[in-house]
Amino acid sequence: MSTTQSERLRELLEPLVTSQGLDLEEIAVDSVGRKRVLRVVVDSDTGADLDQIADVSRALSAKLDESDAMGAGEYTLEVGTPGAERLLKEHRHYVRAVDRLVKFQLTEGGELVARILTVDDEGLDLEVPGVKGRKATARRIAFSDIDKARVQVEFNRKDKNEEEA
Repeated sequence: MSTTQSERLRELLEPLVTSQGLDLEEIAVDSVGRKRVLRVVVDSDTGADLDQIADVSRALSAKLDESDAMGAGEYTLEVGTPGAERLLKEHRHYVRAVDRLVKFQLTEGGELVARILTVDDEGLDLEVPGVKGRKATARRIAFSDIDKARVQVEFNRKDKNEEEA
């Protein structure tokens, strides 16, 4: 039996999110002053658009209203996506981040910023950008060598089509 409120909420809501074609990435219950906020983060391999988020929000709200999972007090339900600088935790997160620039905290210490090229069951093939005019280099990294990984926002990245022109 689940012990924490987040675990109970996950058990209640995850089947509903999955039925909408999305993955339940995160659940958090926060107190903001006297109010409580239930934050639900959803995603899919193709992303989640506003219509999907609105649909799942309505479905979650109805499910929560018919259960006592949030107790008697008032709360606000917020449903959204992970955002641009998402933390990569699950295998599917790395797959979704292919071709994205990621900052890795390595278990041996140190950091690495590289673009994910491919993902398999053991790890990642990366392209480490060249510095000061040097060419990019290839690198393989095992999942066991990664302590943390976070997608980086790129403002000046050229589209592949632009690079080939």
